[in-house]
Amino acid sequence: MTGSGKVRIASVGLGGWARTLAAAAGRSGAVEIVRCFDPLEDARASFADETGARPTSSYEELLQDESAEGVIVATPHSTHVEVACQAASAGKHLFVEKPFTLNAADAKRIISAVEAAGVTLQVGHKRRWFGANRRILEMIKAGELGMLHQLEGNYSRPSMQEARTGWRSDPAESPLGGMTGLGIHMVDLLSAFSGGRIERLAAFSKPLWGKSGLDDVTSMILEFESGPLGYVGASTVVPIFVTAAAMGTEASAWSEGDGSKLYVQKKDEPARREVPVDAGDGVAEELVHFAHCIRTGESPEAGGAEGLEIAALLEAMQESVNTGRVVEMKDFR
Repeated sequence: MTGSGKVRIASVGLGGWARTLAAAAGRSGAVEIVRCFDPLEDARASFADETGARPTSSYEELLQDESAEGVIVATPHSTHVEVACQAASAGKHLFVEKPFTLNAADAKRIISAVEAAGVTLQVGHKRRWFGANRRILEMIKAGELGMLHQLEGNYSRPSMQEARTGWRSDPAESPLGGMTGLGIHMVDLLSAFSGGRIERLAAFSKPLWGKSGLDDVTSMILEFESGPLGYVGASTVVPIFVTAAAMGTEASAWSEGDGSKLYVQKKDEPARREVPVDAGDGVAEELVHFAHCIRTGESPEAGGAEGLEIAALLEAMQESVNTGRVVEMKDFR
């Protein structure tokens, strides 16, 4: 165990999601944002005003500050590898926003730096922590759904109906459109449901609406090593639609939206029924888990191995889209 009390964290990359994480840190009771860095002076100043974190114009200075035990990396996707490796080398624990990296080679670099430094690494796959999803995981582990046969997820929202400025609109940062930043939440969640990894996949992605400069619809068929087949979809031009489902021989279960809706249908029931569930505070709870792992030395639920799996999947998906073929995940890990 290292230290006690709240874990003191520095936030790097101070856009909208960093502010969401900072607010969640305040609710968590386990994490305190004490330092912050962004290349943009206005971003540093406004973040500091909102959070009370002490800003710096130098990332190197931030890493030398012993008051910060860890770093939240919420920078553009392609920069995660350099930012995270520097932090690990400075002995900082790491919370890296998803996607962990855009390719497996960069993911392995971070993992190697983390292992060499002996620090904690967690990837920000928040959907694992939403109440309905936690309940589905419990049902699966208890055998309530029977043998899993199908796993399905969709994470869509109308965020790109028109062209936008900023790095999120760069095809190099979002090579598969909404799947890169949204749909992969569902891939991670369904992998957790399956209890294992993906064996092979076939993916399709296109700019069907065509106004954002990115692919605006992506779909993928999956086969999991543990047996079930699956589907994940993501669109950035349709109304918000967020759902995850696990279908088994005894029952099926669905979560919807922010984790406050859970539906179950047993094999002898004619229709699904809503089951009461505590939605929880998934973003705060993932930070509580991060702090717990730092203090106890336990491994995070979504750590380096899970982050590497998603990075490899993004490469495998791109290969499938480009070639029109089913691809084996083992070729990309």
